[in-house]
Amino acid sequence: MNHLFDSLTTTSEDVGSAFVPAAELQETPEALHLKLEVPGMNREDIDVQVTADSIAISGERKLERHTEEKGVTRSEFRYGKFRRVIPLPIRVQNTNVHGEYKDGILSLTLPKAEEEKNRVVKVDLA
Repeated sequence: MNHLFDSLTTTSEDVGSAFVPAAELQETPEALHLKLEVPGMNREDIDVQVTADSIAISGERKLERHTEEKGVTRSEFRYGKFRRVIPLPIRVQNTNVHGEYKDGILSLTLPKAEEEKNRVVKVDLA
């Protein structure tokens, strides 16, 4: 199921990245709520850009070097720059997006565009 979500919500810009944050998208009647896992980063190293129908998140997880200790380090952590573009299932008010970064989770609230909230579709019955 996670791979299905990834294939539906990423673009080719993600391929080959050292680090691609996992995402969770929830839709409510008023907004989309997007969460991304970006642990070990400073908020200054994260860039978020929103259009009416997509969101681009980029940043860099920097490797910390400790020169006072000698030895071998084995790490499964991923470092480097990343860019993830997520197409949104509906149009949003990109000028009213609210974001928060806390405990390694980037949380974004993207209010739906008025035409999306008021959309009524007539269903013809056979």
